[in-house]
Amino acid sequence: METIKILAVTMLSGTIAQLIKVFTYYLQYKSINLKRFFETGGMPSSHAATSTTLTFQLGFWSGFNSPIFTIAAFFSFVIMYDAAGLRRAAGKQAAVINKIIDEFKQTHHLNEERLMEFLGHTPLEVFLGALLGIVIAFLFK
Repeated sequence: METIKILAVTMLSGTIAQLIKVFTYYLQYKSINLKRFFETGGMPSSHAATSTTLTFQLGFWSGFNSPIFTIAAFFSFVIMYDAAGLRRAAGKQAAVINKIIDEFKQTHHLNEERLMEFLGHTPLEVFLGALLGIVIAFLFK
């Protein structure tokens, strides 16, 4: 039964993070965009939130000195590093490619679709996602 709770709380953490993205989009643009719920990138990082929730839930369950917690913590750091590093760089590259596509469309016949630019996170988005994940883990301890 405990493992189901860990899974449920972790999924809840990701859901809350994604709902916050929809809410912050509304605050910024005064428009509801439900697609933000299913997209990557933005504030807060749901990758950071879910990985830290899972890590802390496992720490509560098996102890913070257990190998299970250590493995989860290691992979949480990898996930957060990737979200703020590699995926963010890919998003910046997509923005440059989109600019090239837009300029090329003006002078040539091109039917390429724009690339998704919200792939990664700023360090602040990752930090706040991790903080959200820790808070949720403690609330459902």
